[in-house]
Amino acid sequence: MKSSNKIEKLLWSIAFPGFGQILNKKYIKGAVLIVLEFVINSNAHLNQIIILSFNGEILSSIEHTDYHWLMFYPCVYMFGMWDAYKDGGETSPYAYLPYVVGAFFGTVGLIYSERLTIFGILLGPVWMPMLFAFLGIGLGIAIFKLLNKQMTF
Repeated sequence: MKSSNKIEKLLWSIAFPGFGQILNKKYIKGAVLIVLEFVINSNAHLNQIIILSFNGEILSSIEHTDYHWLMFYPCVYMFGMWDAYKDGGETSPYAYLPYVVGAFFGTVGLIYSERLTIFGILLGPVWMPMLFAFLGIGLGIAIFKLLNKQMTF
């Protein structure tokens, strides 16, 4: 399968968890991820906190967040991305690392999103996990490259 097809499925999973799986003809897995997206999103009040965060109302977004539900989101989201990419075609050894480390860092970012500030700015339950997830993805890519480089020797 062409690499562009894998990227297409990854991008659809970024847009909405489960869509990449449907494109990969993994209908049950896709349906499960779509249901999980709706359940977690509804119970965590995710759409509301996204709107509040994009409008700079960070304290209000924190007040509206159900952290017990939102804690599931980074792992489900990153798993959906990884799974769509993996099922989209052949993958390299350790290709899962950016997704796993991104999920872990995103979850840690969420845990500290109520109180941790960056340069005195409180980022809240949307921006802090995203920042941490991107850092985790970057670290995962670095580890992936290091491990694959060692395998070639």
